[in-house]
Amino acid sequence: MSVAPRPVGRRERNKQEKFDRIVAAATELFAEHGIDEVTTQQIADKADIGTGTLFLYAKTKGELLLLVQNAKYAEALEEGRADAETAPGALDAVMAIVRPIVECNRAQIDNGRTYLREMVFGDPEEPRHSAALAIVAQTEEAIAAALRRDERVAEGDAATLAHIVSAVMFLSTAASVNIALSVEEIVQDIRRQVDVLLPH
Repeated sequence: MSVAPRPVGRRERNKQEKFDRIVAAATELFAEHGIDEVTTQQIADKADIGTGTLFLYAKTKGELLLLVQNAKYAEALEEGRADAETAPGALDAVMAIVRPIVECNRAQIDNGRTYLREMVFGDPEEPRHSAALAIVAQTEEAIAAALRRDERVAEGDAATLAHIVSAVMFLSTAASVNIALSVEEIVQDIRRQVDVLLPH
């Protein structure tokens, strides 16, 4: 006999509604103006909450950006995994995973660069940072699986190579010297670097 799920209480529903409004407000404002041009007060106003309430959900703009970008990054990873399944070889499969992640982090360049900086240098114990790092780990697992398609890549090397590919992807996407590059130019730059890493 199954037990019916407990109904969600009003307090939990109110918390979830506020959280959803915060995410929607931050998503819209960051996309429109970029993280540097948006204040926490503007996000609170748009979400129709007080700034004190906002800080219960995220202590900094960086955490708010992680909240927004983590969902986008997770969607990009799923898209990349799906595309990789039909890619003809290991390099193409890796790049199928990489491309939507680059696109996601270049949709608003300042947001993408700040997100990657927050992810790398933020407190790994903070839940939003921890979630971002978990997505990075999933990305590396997907890349390692793609690399294993090439029988010349040793089983033990696939995870190490995936870690290197991840670092190359983040640096190419976030580097100041690449700000003016298009998504396609960044993807091609990453492809050239990954190709050099693979056995020939």
